[in-house]
This record gives sequence, C-alpha cells and structure tokens, in this order.
Amino acid sequence: MKKDITITAEPRTLRGKNEARRLRVRGLAPAVVYGAGKDSTAIAISPKEVHRILHSGTGQNTIFNLAIQDGENTPVMIIDWQDDPVKDKLLHVDLKRIDLTKRITVRIPVHTKGEPKGVKLQGGLLELITREVEIDCLPDEIPDMFTLDITELAIGQSVRASEVPMRGSMKLLSSPELVIAHVVSLRAEEAPAVEAAPAVAEPEVIKKGKKEEEGAPAAAEAKPKKK
Repeated sequence: MKKDITITAEPRTLRGKNEARRLRVRGLAPAVVYGAGKDSTAIAISPKEVHRILHSGTGQNTIFNLAIQDGENTPVMIIDWQDDPVKDKLLHVDLKRIDLTKRITVRIPVHTKGEPKGVKLQGGLLELITREVEIDCLPDEIPDMFTLDITELAIGQSVRASEVPMRGSMKLLSSPELVIAHVVSLRAEEAPAVEAAPAVAEPEVIKKGKKEEEGAPAAAEAKPKKK
C-alpha cells in the first residue's frame, strides 16, 4: 500500500567505486530507479531512510514517493538492495517506478493467531510451514500482512493458501494447496528396552558326561592286570 512518505535523492552522473566511496563519506548510497516505460536514472539516496522503510511493517512492499532534485517525483518500491556484511552499510539500492493504475505481483507475510485445540487439548505440535504467499493486486491494495485464525485446528488438520482471504483486486498466485500450518501428533516415546533373558542352564546330560569322564581314570586303575 502506498504510504505518505517522501524520500529525496540527488541525480548522479559519475559511477564507479571511487564515486561510491565519496557518496558514503557524505552519508549517501548509490541507487538506480527504473521502470514505468522510462529510462533508468542513477541517483544518490539516504541509506538511513532506506533501512527505515525496509524495517517498517510493510517492509519491501512499501510504496513511497521518490523526489529527485531538479527532476521527477514518482512513487517507487525497493526491488533489491545490497548491504556490506561486515560494516552493515548499504552498498546499493534498486528502485522501481510504480504505476498506481496497473497490477503488480508481491509477496505478503502470513501470520497465525490463537492456540490450536490440537495442541491445547490433544497434546499435538503446531508446525508453521509457509510464512508468505504471492498475490497480484493494484498497488493501493497491497496489504501489510494476512492473519489466519488456527484455534480450531485438530491433530492432522491444516490451513492452506486457499483460506487466505482475498479482498478487492487481490488474486492468489501461490498454489491453493500450499500448506501454511498444520498440527501433528508428537512421536510416541520409545518402548523400554527388554531385559536380557537369564542364561540357560547347561543341559544335565552334558554334566553327567563330564562326571563320567572325570571318573574314567579311577575306574581304569581299579581294573586288575592280566597275568
């Protein structure tokens, strides 16, 4: 949805690493704006303003006004950006001009509310599978997010993308069968290990055989010698 936010930018004629370094010294970041059937324009923009938008409730889906000094004033969206992973500084931003009369494709976060009865009453586990869906709509109708009530979910049940409410010009582009969340049963505890069976006693016949073998020498000695 379009917000009442305006960010000013400077036109940029020079490019390259040296120019980007000079811009960052001035507290600016290199950027480019394109789209809406117009030529792309190189600009310099405030990284603080960009980060403020990216961390807002609407995030990357925020449509705001870009006012270029001595140039155009147009609604835009942040399409792509690059941060320095070490210094956490904005390195570059891609902005796209938005025609408010034409449909656009965006990804919208999906939140859940409530505690499923499958968790509360049946001891199951809630699993969140998908956190956003893709839709097509007019720019002024882009929602901040979707919220689904999952309190009635029992074990084995799920909510799917088809249950996300579409309003106005919104059209679901994600698969209707895409699972947003479901409740599963907890894995049964492993059965206790079976105790080892006691050792089987040695057969009695073997014992007797041993006794007989032990007594054999004595019997041989008792036998009278032949003359």
